[in-house]
Amino acid sequence: MEIENLTKEIRQKAFERKDPKTPEQVGASWYNDDLTYDGVAKTLFIILPTPGCAWALGDSGGCTMCSYVSDCTLEPIDTQTILKIFHEHLSRHPIAEEDKISVKLFASGSFLNPYELPKDARDEILKTLMDMGNVTEIIVESRPEYVKEEYLDEIFDIIGDTLFEVSIGLETSNDYTRLNKINKGFTRKDFEDAVNLMQDLSKTKGYNLKSKAYIFVKPILVSEAQAIDEAVETARYCDSIGVNRLSFCPATIHSGTVIERFWRKGAYQPPWIWSCVEIINTVRDELDLPALLDTSGFGSRRGPYNCKKCNKDLKHMIIANNLTQSKIEYECECKSEWKAEVENCDMNSSTVEIKHIPLY
Repeated sequence: MEIENLTKEIRQKAFERKDPKTPEQVGASWYNDDLTYDGVAKTLFIILPTPGCAWALGDSGGCTMCSYVSDCTLEPIDTQTILKIFHEHLSRHPIAEEDKISVKLFASGSFLNPYELPKDARDEILKTLMDMGNVTEIIVESRPEYVKEEYLDEIFDIIGDTLFEVSIGLETSNDYTRLNKINKGFTRKDFEDAVNLMQDLSKTKGYNLKSKAYIFVKPILVSEAQAIDEAVETARYCDSIGVNRLSFCPATIHSGTVIERFWRKGAYQPPWIWSCVEIINTVRDELDLPALLDTSGFGSRRGPYNCKKCNKDLKHMIIANNLTQSKIEYECECKSEWKAEVENCDMNSSTVEIKHIPLY
């Protein structure tokens, strides 16, 4: 498939320009308030050192917008090193002071893939969190092919009735967009199978198991209006199959990606912040489903942007409203320019799907 060839070529050139990071450079953590299933609570975020996403490191080249693999070691890491870095970051935050906390474990790929995170490292991390006594929920990320009953059995043998959420980058409910514009490598059915398995295990084995979908706002070759419609439709789809939470991820331009190649050639711009506001307000109006809106890159040259007057205000408002789940109410002069683009961006568009990407 052409998108795979282009993605792999750009990814390989990025690897040649950049030295792999050490495990110590990959590991990171932060600690702040976040929306949990029990309301707003302290949450510990830890990025675990891993070789990187297996999908991106394989023949596919990975997803067209993702550069996480560039921030990884690109080589397997032994369990002792992973655990050493995990414990170092765990000790940096006053987590023992809280009655209950949520922990989000990021692996720059799939937490459930034993190649990326060895089973013995995974098990020891979970045992450590359980021994703390105040961890009430654990959130991880995974591609759907690693959501397997045997892996979840092993995890719940350790964590008991602790809430465990698996976040999957569905990105969009549109299979054509996901496969040909994002190069995600799995279908909507694959996603549904993973969600259905988690729901079945919750019913049959009593696991406190939840699902979350990441929804990508504005892939390449998608107009501003199409991006809004597709994101909202994806949220409706997720609600219809029983996904527990949503997280909208507006596009930002990362180096060494297909989306950057488009951007540099003037063929792509990240979404307006107004588009992101329109999406989250519509979802909060229509659906009784917790939905977060990521603000990474907001107001920057490579991220979602409105105007200098309102970028910062809207970013802070969105962060606050992620906790309250309330709508964003704000006005600025630049909103009329956004409306004009949304209303007219598809005026001359073709109804024929693009089959060739002339960006080599």
